[in-house]
Amino acid sequence: MTKPFLIAVVSGLLSAGVMGVYSLGGDAQAQLMRGHDSGAPVNFSADRIEVQDRADRVVVSGNVHVTQGSLTLDSTRMTVAYRNAGGIEIDRIDASGNVRIARGNERARGDVAIYDLNSRVITMLGNVELSQGANRLTGGRLIMDLQSGRSTVDGRAAAAGVTGTNGGRVTGTFTVPERTSNP
Repeated sequence: MTKPFLIAVVSGLLSAGVMGVYSLGGDAQAQLMRGHDSGAPVNFSADRIEVQDRADRVVVSGNVHVTQGSLTLDSTRMTVAYRNAGGIEIDRIDASGNVRIARGNERARGDVAIYDLNSRVITMLGNVELSQGANRLTGGRLIMDLQSGRSTVDGRAAAAGVTGTNGGRVTGTFTVPERTSNP
């Protein structure tokens, strides 16, 4: 079982230095998606599919919905890069247009997402929001390492044409559970 989200975020903030995170636009870290089975089959549905066999890719568009284990990914358009090595092996999924990723009560959204299945890393860019329950982080870029469960949000948006609304800073809201006082 992983640490609760808030504790992981706070410990990440403390290790990065709270002043560095807020005043310098540094990284905010959280535990997210730990234990995801990136070797599970990838299933999808969409309005349209175009197989570009010579380029070893598939372009899927219109209400794209992808599942892998308990992870779901929704977007407007997706390109799937694969190789045929005695069987189809997916290497990378590029999603764009209102990208949403969910697993349990953990959610992430952004303008663009790149899922590298070989390194087990999802990178989201542009107007990124990461949430678990009422806890929320926003920024320009989110990197989720599915193997370690570590996620990093920063103020950068490294793709051409991808912008953020937070001015290059990470912002967040964390809920504090109500505590009973001891007499």
